[in-house]
Amino acid sequence: MSLTKTVLRFAAPLPQVESFERYLFIGPHPDDIEIGAGATAAKLATAGKKLTFLICTDGRFGTENTPGTASEELIRLRKAESLASARAIGVDDVRFLELSDGAFYDPADLFRGIVRVIGEAKPELIFAPDPDVSSECHADHRNTGEAARRAAFFAPFPEIMNQHGAAPADVQALAFYMTAKPNRFVKVKGLIGRQLGALLLHKTQFPRESESFRTISLYLKLRAADFGLRSLNGQAEGFRVLGRTQMHCLPEAGK
Repeated sequence: MSLTKTVLRFAAPLPQVESFERYLFIGPHPDDIEIGAGATAAKLATAGKKLTFLICTDGRFGTENTPGTASEELIRLRKAESLASARAIGVDDVRFLELSDGAFYDPADLFRGIVRVIGEAKPELIFAPDPDVSSECHADHRNTGEAARRAAFFAPFPEIMNQHGAAPADVQALAFYMTAKPNRFVKVKGLIGRQLGALLLHKTQFPRESESFRTISLYLKLRAADFGLRSLNGQAEGFRVLGRTQMHCLPEAGK
């Protein structure tokens, strides 16, 4: 570890994920929030925090387990599943941008939609997929993460937010899920079952007893054990967290 990075760890410590009151979880598709941060969302909701879920695309091409389902019907089903899953986690405030799955949209519309919801929900911390994962090939994930970090940085500036037709928000931190470089961990012992139960409500994606559910269930349990071991927490979810200080002109924060 470089001397600069060592000094920064003490001079500008990373925010603690659980230290805020208002959170916005942004998912590229229905089910991504639950996969990336479902146990953490359940923990925060149980603690009485204010959570908003924002789902950016409509999932119209998620037909692997629903062959022959027409797009409009699948959109309706996935929206209903998202609402049921969020309620199981403890979240009632669920927003939808209703952009087309498969990146058939203008990224500017994605950015504007995220900015608008930030202005309305006024989160202190925003969860989003990590746009810098080198193995991620899905454009919706990369686009969503990139738009979220741009919006999070500009959120506290009224003049900039006004230019985008949105109100400012005192966003203090970003927490990237589905990341290869976690630097903050949330203890979620006892909450993985709740996360998996919420995923099962996405029936078009994870039918009970299906191979897809067995695979994701095993992955999430292994990931929780791995992150728990790294952080001495038993079971944990890991995030790449950036505070206001780390968001700008500090390349060491990305290492």
